[in-house]
This record gives sequence, structure tokens and C-alpha cells, in this order.
Amino acid sequence: MRSEGWETVEVPPADDCPDAAFVEDTVVVHGDLAVISRPGADERKPETAGTEETLAALGFRIARIEAPGTLDGGDVLKHRGTGTTEVWVGLGGRTNASGVEQLADLLGPEGATVVGVPVSRVLHLKSALTALPDGTVIGYEPLVDDPAVWESFLPVPEEPGSHVVLLGGDTVLMSSSAPRSRALLEARGLRVVTVDIGEFEKLEGCVTCLSVRLRRGPARVSAGRWRGCARDAPGPAATPGRTPSGPPR
Repeated sequence: MRSEGWETVEVPPADDCPDAAFVEDTVVVHGDLAVISRPGADERKPETAGTEETLAALGFRIARIEAPGTLDGGDVLKHRGTGTTEVWVGLGGRTNASGVEQLADLLGPEGATVVGVPVSRVLHLKSALTALPDGTVIGYEPLVDDPAVWESFLPVPEEPGSHVVLLGGDTVLMSSSAPRSRALLEARGLRVVTVDIGEFEKLEGCVTCLSVRLRRGPARVSAGRWRGCARDAPGPAATPGRTPSGPPR
């Protein structure tokens, strides 16, 4: 399926894993390297198999977080600057120090700098904040441990407004349940595309949980996860899947 430059490639369904719709937690991608995560919740560990199978088939190099490390992709916030990529990783929830150290060892040779930051008010770092195309970090301040960690931080007025997915250029995707945050971003010159994810939000999900962008790679892949992988054409994206159920992530 193609839509507005995005191609959709299905990840094999994981019907025994009620949180499998939240694909972001299963992998961290940098260039053509896919680092398969080791989720902090044991019941979520089987979710990584379908993601690894799909990305390996697309030609990505595969690496893995190994025990005793744990790492959820939702704890990893990346921003590509000039000549380097800054990677902030939330510590304190589902990701531990060993997971951060392993990710740093894997991404360092790829030109990325990995920094651990505290997370105590939310399950995942990206439940509290994300980054705009210019590198400005946006977040719902009551859920952010320390806004001073980031050189440029912009508070948003609604919790769902702190979650954006970069679609290329000055276009971002965000939840339709944050109209004031949308207006704030549009006033900064961004084009905002909204989507209704109300059922996922009931499970503490957000637009970032449902997507994994593969900005570069063997086929310029961008992955997303409405239980799938997404890419800028020519390459993969995510497709809608069943609504998850079960315990909060």
C-alpha cells in the first residue's frame, strides 16, 4: 500500500502479544543498522521476533540488546544534527543502564552520541516528550523529570501534544486530541497532520508508540507500527492492525 510517499509492509502478527501494536518498543534503527530491543517487561519479549524478521528481509544489519540489558524503543529519542545524531535514552522505567551502555557501543561507531536521562514520571521517555524537525524538544511539563536537560525545550499545553512523528521536511504527525498543541506548532511554521488514536490513548499509547521511522537504509525505509513497517517511497511503512488489549505497557 502506498499513500503520500509512504509504502506499507506488514510485520507478521503477534496475536499472543496484546501490546504488539506498539512496535516502537521492539527496535532502534540508525541508518541501515536495526538494534533489536530486549523489552523490560518479560511478556513483551516475544514481540521482537516479527520486527527482526521483517527488517532482516529488507536488508538491514541486525544487532541485539543482550541480557542483563533491557531497552524499550519508546525510551529512545533521536535527533539528527549536523554530522552527528544525538540519542537520549530514558533510564528508570523499562530500560536499564546495561541497555543504554550496549546501545552506545552499537551506535557510537555509526556516528551517534548516546546519553541516558532520568525517567520517573512516565513509563517511557517518549511518553513525556519528542523532538521537532529543528531539534527543539517538546513535552508536557508535569511529566518531564528535568526540562533543563535539553538546550531547547518547548512546553506544550496538552499531554498528547508532546508526541510527534516527523514525516519529512516541516511536516509532523500528532494526535487529534491536542488541538491547542497543534495550534502552537502551526504557529511555528510546521505543517501538522492529525490522526484519531483515541483507543490507543486509553492504553497510554501515542503516535510515537505506533511508529518506527527508518529514515535511511537499504531501501530508504521508514517503519511504522500499526503492526507493520513504514518507509518513504521507495521503501517500508506501517499498516493498521487490531486494537491492542491487556495490561498497560
